[in-house]
Amino acid sequence: MTAPWRTCVGTGRLELALRRDYQESLALVQREIGFQHIRGHGLFSDGMGVHRPYEWKGERRVHHSFTYVDQIMDTYLDLGIRPFLELGFMPRELASGDQTVFWWAGNVTPPSSHHEWADLVRTTLSHLIDRYGIHEVRTWPIEVWNEPNLDVFWEGADESAYHQLYEVTARTVKEVDASLQVGGPAISPGSDDWIGRFAEFCTARDVPVDFVSRHAYTSGPVQEVPFGRYQTLEPARGLLDQFAQPREALKGTPLAEIPVHITEFNSSYRPDNAIHDTAFNAAYLAPVVAHGGDLVDSFSYWTFSDMFEEVGVPTALFHGGFGLLTHRQVRKPTYHLYAFMARTGEEVLARGDDHLVTRHADGRVSVLVWAPVDASGATPGSQGHTVRLTVPMTGREVFLRRSSVDEERGNAYTAWRRMGSPRSPRPSQIDVLHEAAEPARSHLRLPVRESQVTVDLTLERHEVTLVELSPVEDEAPPWWDERRLLGGGR
Repeated sequence: MTAPWRTCVGTGRLELALRRDYQESLALVQREIGFQHIRGHGLFSDGMGVHRPYEWKGERRVHHSFTYVDQIMDTYLDLGIRPFLELGFMPRELASGDQTVFWWAGNVTPPSSHHEWADLVRTTLSHLIDRYGIHEVRTWPIEVWNEPNLDVFWEGADESAYHQLYEVTARTVKEVDASLQVGGPAISPGSDDWIGRFAEFCTARDVPVDFVSRHAYTSGPVQEVPFGRYQTLEPARGLLDQFAQPREALKGTPLAEIPVHITEFNSSYRPDNAIHDTAFNAAYLAPVVAHGGDLVDSFSYWTFSDMFEEVGVPTALFHGGFGLLTHRQVRKPTYHLYAFMARTGEEVLARGDDHLVTRHADGRVSVLVWAPVDASGATPGSQGHTVRLTVPMTGREVFLRRSSVDEERGNAYTAWRRMGSPRSPRPSQIDVLHEAAEPARSHLRLPVRESQVTVDLTLERHEVTLVELSPVEDEAPPWWDERRLLGGGR
């Protein structure tokens, strides 16, 4: 079973998947982390060219074209990742109004014809089933719209209009195949009462719902600067509280036991907040990634790459984008948090406020440790944070490998700032940034006493570190003697 932190990751609008840099970035993420699903906006937006109405012999007809959809889905499946389908936004020729969101103008008004919307959903899903097979498509969750509780994403934040859209959509999905997974309402933070009313609506009208979804962010009011934003942050515990909210809202309802998916989460909800590029962000999110699976069935980091254009084309390599990676695949510290998690084991041995200890099936042990952060900004954060852990191990000695990122190490953002924050780094500078993004690595050999090994760690400010322990099987020949390397002694 896929770990909840690994079940899904976010992406910029789907048509970006046609670009080479996007595909190279996703290939890297899949090699080193390996997410199961990917979710992004714009499946039905005009840039995808799916909904193509025309007039023939005085009658309105609609042609559905899947040229781009097929290329994108093929790319995802070739890279070992499945879509988490978000149905939206509204095609311009089907929209009831002209309100749009984002630089790329996704229409956020209800359909002018729910019948034609249902036909769009039905035809799209039928095409995907025909192309990829019903057993495959049944593994693709289908989410209806994005953040309808915000008037920027759904005209007037009209809850009853959303319920109508959801009902039409969910019933259409089940007409195509009863085993397809459909859910919502994909709300943003700040409208928690939507979940309860959504459950009441679906129950009262017997509307299909296979999962409930919401988003989680902890950033506060926006301080605007040109091409960027600064915001306050709540403690990371606030993300876990938001994760827990849907399950609490569903208590006592017929939906109490259905899956809950956090289909977007991060520190800031802005794609131009420099916090995303920092070591702080990795250490801040570490306890969320380590503990979030206790509360939900999945939580999806928003997003895997800075290939993202909601507020326009990025103005610099580091610009505060959501991505784990910048353009040109420069790894950020939060990328390493996820890559470290990908190297942890299946069995959890211990967890705490600053650590996660796991064991692999072959007996290796992985320890993820992070330094506490001060989200208020009142202090610079912990320096010299110490952790002592006693880990069960077999054998006489263990090999310890440590990989670390912090403000200095594994931190291309720091190197970029020091080289003058070049907006468009030259190839030689890109090479330096890739080098700077490599985690610091060290190794030791430690004794095992009474089937245990003691690991003492001291962490730098905003550090996230991975310690990997494996039993030593010494195969050095009996005559090996390092004291004789220069020919001395016998």
